[in-house]
Amino acid sequence: MAAERPPPIPPGSRTSVHSVIRLGRRIAIAIAGGLVVAVGIVLAMPLIPGPGIVVIALGLGILSLEFERPRVWLAAMKLRFRELAQRVRRRPDGGPDAR
Repeated sequence: MAAERPPPIPPGSRTSVHSVIRLGRRIAIAIAGGLVVAVGIVLAMPLIPGPGIVVIALGLGILSLEFERPRVWLAAMKLRFRELAQRVRRRPDGGPDAR
């Protein structure tokens, strides 16, 4: 006796392989980026040596591959570092901005 085939599933009602892969990618990026940001936060604490800010930026870069909010945070970080770099370049030694 041959096994009966199930009725065909109408197109659009089943989950495509692409959407499952996309969801898996989002989850993997969220976990990896979250772990990198968490390590960066630990490294940014006082008395713990390490490049905490750089690692946090790296984690935000990973998260920004898939999510919008980390993209905004990363852009804000870049802007602040550019402003800081400009201030440092403009300030002569012993000038009015020197503290």
